[in-house]
Amino acid sequence: MPRQLPSVLTPPDWLVRNLRPQQAPMPWAAAARAAIALALPLAIGLAAGEPAYGALASMGALSGVIGDTADAYRMRIFNIAVPQLFGAIGVTIGSLVYGHGWVAVGAVTGVALVSGMISTIGAVASVSSLLLLLNCSIGAGLPLPGPWWLAPVLMSGGGLLVLALALLAWPLRSGIPERAAVAHTYRTVADLLAATGTERYVDIRLAVTQSLNQSYDLALARRAFHHGRNPELARLLAQLNAITPVVEAAPAAHQFHEPLAPEVPDAVRHLADAVETGYTGPIGLSLPVPTNETARAVDHALRHAADVVSDRSAGKASLRNVDDRLGRPAALRVRATRASRNVLLSAASWRYGLRLALCIGLAQALVSLVPVPRSYWVALTITFVMKPDFGSVFSRALLRALGTVAGLVVAAVVLALVPLGWWDVPVMFVLGPLIPILGRRGYGYQTAAVTPVILLLSDVLNHLGTALLVPRLADSLIGCAIALVAGYLLWPESWHTRVGDRLADAVADTARYVEYAFGADVDPAARARMRRRLYRDLSAIRTEFQRALSEPPPSGRRAAAWLPLVVAVERIVDATTAAGVRIRHGAQRPSPAEISHVALQLRELSDGLRETDTLVAVRTDLTGPAGSVLEPLRQEVAAARAIASPH
Repeated sequence: MPRQLPSVLTPPDWLVRNLRPQQAPMPWAAAARAAIALALPLAIGLAAGEPAYGALASMGALSGVIGDTADAYRMRIFNIAVPQLFGAIGVTIGSLVYGHGWVAVGAVTGVALVSGMISTIGAVASVSSLLLLLNCSIGAGLPLPGPWWLAPVLMSGGGLLVLALALLAWPLRSGIPERAAVAHTYRTVADLLAATGTERYVDIRLAVTQSLNQSYDLALARRAFHHGRNPELARLLAQLNAITPVVEAAPAAHQFHEPLAPEVPDAVRHLADAVETGYTGPIGLSLPVPTNETARAVDHALRHAADVVSDRSAGKASLRNVDDRLGRPAALRVRATRASRNVLLSAASWRYGLRLALCIGLAQALVSLVPVPRSYWVALTITFVMKPDFGSVFSRALLRALGTVAGLVVAAVVLALVPLGWWDVPVMFVLGPLIPILGRRGYGYQTAAVTPVILLLSDVLNHLGTALLVPRLADSLIGCAIALVAGYLLWPESWHTRVGDRLADAVADTARYVEYAFGADVDPAARARMRRRLYRDLSAIRTEFQRALSEPPPSGRRAAAWLPLVVAVERIVDATTAAGVRIRHGAQRPSPAEISHVALQLRELSDGLRETDTLVAVRTDLTGPAGSVLEPLRQEVAAARAIASPH
């Protein structure tokens, strides 16, 4: 019998989760842009006899490459151009206080506070705040060539080069990414319908939620540019709205064990092809004759979706319906005012801003008191590790250290074997594409790809060669240590505050959804908005739990204990949607007393979640009329309360 390795040698689950690479498609276009954007400025600088200027422009291009993650062309303008403006402000502030001792410490710490607060607004603000602090740290810790205004211009020019390369195909591919996203949503829904009644259903339902989130985000982001009425955009949103009743019917088929005929998912895939190609001719659906409430709901929803997809005038015809379902984006001035007010009055934004400012202030004070060459690397490390929307601070500190070590190995080979000068251009052409390729695999892999690029550009500026390696490793470890102690251990956030309240809010929203979905006078648009908001919130909560699973005990253990409750709440929303579908297609409507009883149980569950950090199972029986359409919902609520009832 073979001997088993001691359990002490088996890596813990949280470590395995951190090191496991994520699955992602190969980003060929982004890789090509990275190669050109990082190598071209360096080549121009060498040709002009100013390699340091070329290195600065390539540093700006590096930030553009990291931020080049959007699919839609209009989103790329925001994701790349807006952060470049903040980056220019940051490097200007940093370069002006360079060498001014404690003035520089105070300035960078103040920028860290502002950066941390505005990063909570949204995705673009998060990238902008990141670049603001990164460039400020570089300017305050590295002597930049030329007058004070030259570095911001060169670095912004490098980032805008990435944007220009990304927009080259816009005239030929306008609207294609948005249509592709909507078509992908249709195909994911087809997979969901095919998986009803199987174990794959839950995973695919999560994929449907993520795909719908992405498609709506892309469409609404594009809509922000077209505040007026745009028929093409309205048609795109109408196609998304048309698939919603099909998504609502899936839980009914799954929970009531009424599998759908294979022709049903095939029909959805046929519609997906029409969406992606822009086909507007007649679409013949070969659907079986419906034999129950669920089949009738699916048949009705699919035929409506086919009408929307095939009718070019559907956008104009349903424009008012689109506005009612989704709400039109407010004017830019209104959104900016609202975001500013939320940041200034939000306890979460102040808390994170203070955490980041504390860490950066400690780092800047340390490098001012202790001679650390090229000290900006410490602040850079903290900035990346402390980003709240990038994942667990603990996990990112670990992955940053491991990724830096791996990147330093590559950098050591390059700096030792490649002579300074024109040979740096082909090396950069090879290393640049690794950033978007490995960046999609995980943060540690991205760090391993970015580290040799930054060190190569730093060597062009200061000509230290392999002497850069050991100080950079020490700086990274110092930054990780400061982030772990001052940004993680000193700010213990209990799961009751961090996730329990968010889950309790979702359960309370589910109670309101139950009361509204089965009411006598129901606005379909309002019901759809409530359901979409619930699924989006639960998706965000599940993502938070997935991040926590990568932390060591006790956080990881608590997340594992609470995760079944997240699944149970998702099943409650599914059961509510399924019952509503059956009622709309022939099933008997439940009495108000029956609805109120289920909603009361959900509110008691929500209140209990706010009062406990420990989940203790108790027996909970919910009874109701025999044969009621709400019986599956009562069973799901009872299961959730059995998981989550407090002492």
